[in-house]
Amino acid sequence: MQYKNEKMLHLIKTFGECVRKKRIETTNKSLTLFSYEYDLDSGNMSRIENGHIEPKLTMLWRIAEALGIKLSDLCKMLENSLGDDFFLIDK
Repeated sequence: MQYKNEKMLHLIKTFGECVRKKRIETTNKSLTLFSYEYDLDSGNMSRIENGHIEPKLTMLWRIAEALGIKLSDLCKMLENSLGDDFFLIDK
């Protein structure tokens, strides 16, 4: 696994929390059922929601489509969860 600093780990974990929250709000389905119905790998979805992996752009797009939202809306949820004072690059 590639080295990730604390900020990257926080970003990945917060994204996973956003996906889990939206999945439950939108579908109220288990991770397994959600993954099955939208042809997503349940193992990868679990790792994403738990903040263990950094998903690729195509996976992000598929997740957003499965949730019935635009990818930009999912990114906005992440931005709101992180707050205005979050930056990956130190200034």
